[in-house]
Amino acid sequence: MTNRHVSPTISVIIPAFNAARYLGEAIASVRAQTLQPSGIIVVDNASTDATPRIALECGARCEHEPLRGSGRARNRGVAAADGDFLAFLDADDLWTPQKLEWQMALLEAQPDVDAAFGHIAHFLSPDLPPGDAGKLYCPEGAAPVRLPSLMLIRRAAFGRVGPFSTDGSVGDVVEWMARAEVAGMRHAMVPHVVCQRRIHATNMGRVLRDERTNYLRIIKQKLDRERAAGK
Repeated sequence: MTNRHVSPTISVIIPAFNAARYLGEAIASVRAQTLQPSGIIVVDNASTDATPRIALECGARCEHEPLRGSGRARNRGVAAADGDFLAFLDADDLWTPQKLEWQMALLEAQPDVDAAFGHIAHFLSPDLPPGDAGKLYCPEGAAPVRLPSLMLIRRAAFGRVGPFSTDGSVGDVVEWMARAEVAGMRHAMVPHVVCQRRIHATNMGRVLRDERTNYLRIIKQKLDRERAAGK
């Protein structure tokens, strides 16, 4: 019997709250991938705008999560996904065209690695009024980071770490990454920009404020888990 290579499947999950302005561009950046995913799931996180309609018009599957929170939305997407690998994208950000190709090549070459990340670059959203653009900080250059929009992870590895926190804070990402470290998640970086983060009027200040509020609580939880694990 001839052995046949079965291509791995990738489910892309996009949590979206009132994301009608940018969602179409985000999905287009997934459609433009040189390695195509098996499915795109937009999780409408209690939006009051045209987010669900745009998701469907762009050919994505739309799930509805009535309770607000990015952690709840990502978890809903994971539950609906059927891919061997999971990738996440924020609804206002963009992937570079070879993001999935580069990361899948790394994971196939290193089967002991659970998740691949990459570098992020930032850009000022073109729709910003000139006066607002001058007030927002847009980091220059690119940097390696571990954020959901830059991650491609084996589904089994995500299952070992567990779902994102659903306490409603933006700190769910920091908490999940800390928990992944305690769980022994092995990760590697591709040396390329894989995600372009959009800077606009409603993202950066809120995110940074909430992360500062939750930082000490998250670090304490991490230390408690390490002590319980005997580290």
